[in-house]
Amino acid sequence: MRNPAPASRWSSLTALAVITLAAIGMAGSIRAQQPQPPPQRQSALDVLKVQGNVYMLAGAGGNITVQVGKDGVLVVDTGLAALAPSVIDEIRKLSTGPIRFIINTHVHADHVGGNETFARLPPDPFQPLAIMAHGNVLNRMTKPVTGRETPPPQQGLPLSEYFSATKDLHFNGEAIILHHEANAHTDGDSVVLFRGSDVVSAGDIFTPGRYPFIDRERGGSVQGEIAALNHLLQLTVPAKTQEGGTYVIPGHGRIADEADVVEYRDMVVIVRDRIRDLIKKRMTLEQVKAERPSRDYDAQYASSGPGGPGTGVQPDQFVEAVFRSLTP
Repeated sequence: MRNPAPASRWSSLTALAVITLAAIGMAGSIRAQQPQPPPQRQSALDVLKVQGNVYMLAGAGGNITVQVGKDGVLVVDTGLAALAPSVIDEIRKLSTGPIRFIINTHVHADHVGGNETFARLPPDPFQPLAIMAHGNVLNRMTKPVTGRETPPPQQGLPLSEYFSATKDLHFNGEAIILHHEANAHTDGDSVVLFRGSDVVSAGDIFTPGRYPFIDRERGGSVQGEIAALNHLLQLTVPAKTQEGGTYVIPGHGRIADEADVVEYRDMVVIVRDRIRDLIKKRMTLEQVKAERPSRDYDAQYASSGPGGPGTGVQPDQFVEAVFRSLTP
């Protein structure tokens, strides 16, 4: 047979292209009509194993400590309310066991905001969820009664409260000890020691990379802050060359060790002593601020908070909190 003429060959190719494009369009139309899987929820949380049975979840407001094991899950702080579902999702990746204990290190919303969401989880038939904190945390979270009106019921309150210097329990094969740090960051601070894992969850008593927030309205003081940091150093033991050993999960910021706590404690003590000397010279608050007693630490500790520049504790705020702690 003779080869087809060029015109007829191009006509055949054109017809084939039209048929192919039509088939592709039909397949795309069929795929578009099929139900598509829902998009996966993206989590902005970072999950880090610290050591032993203990993990740290960062990115939900304050840092969250999670201990997992055969008995279930224990959580220290619950982060911001809006991020609680994502926190629970991440915890479920670590363990499908029941969440049996929550410990609140203090009252601020970026550490207790998720309590209510956790409290609404289906209860474990063998042991209900226990939310623990120092009694001052419960007092500050409880809505006051207005006149004779009964306040609405609140979920997520730390009803398993303690008023002594310590409270302890045994869970997932290790001793867990809560230490009350009086009038430090607030008047209800707890430091949580996981004795077997050799980890301490410090709450906002220790926040490397930012000045401490001394909440004067809720009972905080610089003297109590320093006492709490000194006690934290008693609970930590360094490994060789002062690195590692006991790890400390701060309220905000990176995982640290004893050497980091020493540096932080020394900064607070030095700034406190400078301000105290200025007070002895009868300087006013504005005069003390003008002296900039924290100036050589500002580059390291006047850092940004999670909301961007300027949302952390700024030097003037820290200086004022220390000044008011030291004056009547």
